[in-house]
Amino acid sequence: MPELTSAPLSRDRKRVVLAICCMSLLIVSLDNTVLNVALPAMQRDLHASVSGLQWTIDAYTLVLASLLMFAGSTADRIGRRKVFVTGLVLFTLGSLLCSLAPSLETLVVFRMIQAVGGSMLNPVAMSIITNTFTEPAARARAIGLWGGVVGVSMAAGPVVGGLLVDSVGWRAVFWINLPVGLAALLLTLRYVPESKATMPRRPDPVGQLLVAAFLGSLTYAIIESSMPFGGVALASLAGLLLYEPRRREPLIDLRFFRSAPFSGATIIAVCAFAALGGFLFLNTLYLQNVRGLSALDAGLYMLPMASMTLVFAPLSGRLVGARGPRLPLLIAGTAMAAGCLPFAALEAETHDPMLFAGYVVFGIGFGMVNAPITNTAVSGMPLSQAGVASAVASTSRQIGQTLGVAVVGAVLAAGVGTLSRTEDFVAASRGGYWIMTGCGLCVLLVGALTSGTWARGTAERTARRLEAEETQTPAGAASASP
Repeated sequence: MPELTSAPLSRDRKRVVLAICCMSLLIVSLDNTVLNVALPAMQRDLHASVSGLQWTIDAYTLVLASLLMFAGSTADRIGRRKVFVTGLVLFTLGSLLCSLAPSLETLVVFRMIQAVGGSMLNPVAMSIITNTFTEPAARARAIGLWGGVVGVSMAAGPVVGGLLVDSVGWRAVFWINLPVGLAALLLTLRYVPESKATMPRRPDPVGQLLVAAFLGSLTYAIIESSMPFGGVALASLAGLLLYEPRRREPLIDLRFFRSAPFSGATIIAVCAFAALGGFLFLNTLYLQNVRGLSALDAGLYMLPMASMTLVFAPLSGRLVGARGPRLPLLIAGTAMAAGCLPFAALEAETHDPMLFAGYVVFGIGFGMVNAPITNTAVSGMPLSQAGVASAVASTSRQIGQTLGVAVVGAVLAAGVGTLSRTEDFVAASRGGYWIMTGCGLCVLLVGALTSGTWARGTAERTARRLEAEETQTPAGAASASP
């Protein structure tokens, strides 16, 4: 898609722009991993239930998932730097408010403000990077460095969070966003040029409302066991399936799902991040509430998992580049299922060697899964649609994490008598670990099915259809529905 931007940037300035984008990803990614370690301290201070703890995580990921695609298209339309700056302001302000929250309810509201800002950072940062690094090899290196920040946040988050909680208190986990956010804001105003698409996608407010209604009501129905909200979720989903195909430029282009790799990437992203969200949630509560570890010790216990993610994420990227996504997906699904199975079947929590082995194997699996998700999502897509396909994959990651915490937390809350008795917690968490084992097996099976010759054929046919339909419909034509 043609771009409106300033003159080409020098090499040094491009590096500064990349560093700014990495800073934004760091605070957004670090926020989740740091927060997990702080959950028990927040629970004690704010007198929160298990469902209350779920909402501190899911309120953030839910809003993020609902707004990612909207934020990306808005940035294309009104200017990427403008939206990026707004996101930094909102995220930093939300972090400050979270650190001052007097109650669980206000903390959840402030987390939602954080998420509105966060939704304007990662997808827009990716657009800024692709618009800044126009040479394919340089762009690939820049995106690789940018994506590597997630591994850094996974490795550093538990230790940094534990250190802050033990030395200062849980509110300090939000303070680390303030200097980074402020520095990124000032550097963005100084160094990042404005850019926008010459033919941006039209707004789809109805589609946006239906997505938010579906995700919000589904999450509420799971956490609070509410049948009426389950009905709202089904009605919203039906509305999406009926309304979106009628639009010329829908928020979610359902034609993409004709491509088996794209559909597979969506399912894999949901399953992998559901397993991650549930795994972190259960282990954080177990290590601190049941074992009685400090927040720092709990972070150090989980460091083997984070370290494996840090090591294997770049390896996965190289494998995808050299051999395609199939092998990394097969390794990822196998390792994630194998990492959860000892907890589900053998009570790995009660035996340190088995506990650490589970952490290591799960970390390998999660490290391998992230790179092929985006690659598989955009596989065979027309270049004009690759950004939208990537945004759907990013949204699927957030949906997965939201549902993982909601479902696993609901299973735990239904079966646990007390969060401090080992036998009660281990018994109640088994169901959650079986769900996560199933998620790993789903990654394995769907990855195998959607990365072969047949699947690539469906992607090529879908790309040809999309290109033909774009050619037949004049640019700027009115949509089928208002």
